[in-house]
Amino acid sequence: MQPNEVTEVLNRPLSRELLARDLTRLAYVAKDGTPRTVPIGFTWNGSEVVMCTTPNAPKMVALRHNPVVALTIDTEVHPPKILLIRGRVELDVVEGIPDEYLQMNGTYEMTAEQRVHWEAEVRSLYERMVRIVVTPTWAKLIDFETTLPSAVEELIEKRTRKNLAG
Repeated sequence: MQPNEVTEVLNRPLSRELLARDLTRLAYVAKDGTPRTVPIGFTWNGSEVVMCTTPNAPKMVALRHNPVVALTIDTEVHPPKILLIRGRVELDVVEGIPDEYLQMNGTYEMTAEQRVHWEAEVRSLYERMVRIVVTPTWAKLIDFETTLPSAVEELIEKRTRKNLAG
């Protein structure tokens, strides 16, 4: 997929809505060679998906070994709206708490007092964090109205050909 095609998919209004959600599912290959998918908070900065984690998280070893990942951001309604993204990660260890971590956790409903307590707790716990930055190299938006999973598109095309043939 060409970069301009990725940008076109990610700039669609529904993609923008999904990129404003709280959680993505991060898929990667674990240290033992088996697949893993974990829910993780994220933020979209306009060109990259940024997630944050602790330096000692098990996924760090795996991501250093194999930086190719897939992300799924979706809704819980029928029909679901799904944004699929593939890309490579860059790992950036930062001292303290990355701004993105505070931003991505700012969407949860907390009172002002709860927010102050939460942020103080986070700052006392993490000396450093890792920014997991994904630059999308492939993207697909599935809304089940204008776009479908490719396998379903193939079945519809096959059915259409069959009906036309007679």
